[in-house]
Amino acid sequence: MQLSLVNALLRPRAHLGLRASRTFSTAPVNFSRRAVPKSCLASEVTSSPLCNSWLYRRCYSVIAQRKPTIPHSLKPQFFSANAFHGAAQTSQLPVLAPPAVGRWLLFSSAMVFAVIVVGGVTRLTESGLSITEWKPITGIIPPLNAEDWSVEFEKYKATPEFKLLNHSITLDEFKNIFYMEWGHRVLGRLIGITFVVPLAYFGLRKKLTTSMPIQLTGMALLIGFQGFLGWYMVKSGLEDSIMDTPGAVPRVSQYRLAAHLGTAVVLYAGMLGTGLAAIKDWRYARGGSWSGSSTMNWQNVLSNPVVKRFSRLSKGLSALVFLTALSGAFVAGLDAGLLYNEFPLMGGRLAPPMDELFSFAYAKNADGSDIWWRNIFENPITVQFDHRVLAMTTYLSTCLLFAYSRRPAIRALLPPLASKSVTAAFAMANVQVLLGLATLLYLVPVPIAAAHQAGSIALLSTMVHLLVSLRRPGLAAQAWRKAGMQTKGSGL
Repeated sequence: MQLSLVNALLRPRAHLGLRASRTFSTAPVNFSRRAVPKSCLASEVTSSPLCNSWLYRRCYSVIAQRKPTIPHSLKPQFFSANAFHGAAQTSQLPVLAPPAVGRWLLFSSAMVFAVIVVGGVTRLTESGLSITEWKPITGIIPPLNAEDWSVEFEKYKATPEFKLLNHSITLDEFKNIFYMEWGHRVLGRLIGITFVVPLAYFGLRKKLTTSMPIQLTGMALLIGFQGFLGWYMVKSGLEDSIMDTPGAVPRVSQYRLAAHLGTAVVLYAGMLGTGLAAIKDWRYARGGSWSGSSTMNWQNVLSNPVVKRFSRLSKGLSALVFLTALSGAFVAGLDAGLLYNEFPLMGGRLAPPMDELFSFAYAKNADGSDIWWRNIFENPITVQFDHRVLAMTTYLSTCLLFAYSRRPAIRALLPPLASKSVTAAFAMANVQVLLGLATLLYLVPVPIAAAHQAGSIALLSTMVHLLVSLRRPGLAAQAWRKAGMQTKGSGL
């Protein structure tokens, strides 16, 4: 009876769903002290003389110290009204995009960055007119034998570029430029596949926030439009009317080239910004810091007039970076980088003569009413001068924004990621200026010119990150963070 009483006191309550503590064993306990009378039943413990014994005190002290582990499904708060309210509240929260969505968008933006660089090399090596047809499906397969190569080469021989510039090109040389253009087109198709398929998956699985489906569908349509726009650009360099224009050089339209590049840059910035925002929103929703700070309140920071002004300046600088990159497309399209290969002067002057900048030779109206805008977009000298002015304006603006951010009063208000982003933009602007000068002074070598084009996208990337770091968390992230704090506060 002694052991029965002790074991009954220490035995786990299986019928209550309790399990024994890991600290104390459930094996029978044998005490060497005084025995328990047989007449002492478990129900009579409190009235037995044993209540004052050492054995009684020992048994109940052990029980009092034990902290049995209760299964989660049997915890009291699980059945409480607060728990049911929290579960219902969670089910009603808006959809928050998981990190996988953000990583997919960042990967897609990296591929667009790559296709922009490859496209620049394709233009610099004058490979873009080597493929004379647009076959979205079958064009992914290159020529596989000598007969196929012969057919493609004959098609190229009928183009103005071959007749005026490359009439002495060999088949092996043709293969080099063909593969460059083919790689650019295949990479564009690959971007479409790796974007549309995951988009459909995330959409069907309801992993996208409320605003994402419209934004991402627009990006998908823009990818398809890019394919058409690329062919529309190439087609402009294959027109036979070039042969009838004295002194004309077979090249694609600078307008279409700028549109093609501008669309790609917009697509890249959209993917990068949306991907960064998705990842930052996820971290913030799970209790992480906002823009690298765990102490700053984003409502107070973003409502500050000084920060608002800094944000407006950052947006203006981002637009200026985009405009400068777009003007570079006109420089590339007109081969304007091969003129006035000196800096900072142009022919010994800060600016060329007015009759060179605004020549009547580019006006097509009899009254010369179109002389201004045609020279700005069609005169290589004016195009290079405009690009210089925009580039230096962008550089000085970046320096001023960086200096402004380093002021103690401003620096204390900006979140850490914003300060780092503007510093990165300043550093990249210096690199970009050096690449631009090297491209100009060394007569546009392909590696440096390609790095210069990539540098413009890298500079824009730092500005996109700066804008994201000054962005308020998404509504879904705010709702999830609020719900998480309420749940944590209620002890659920």
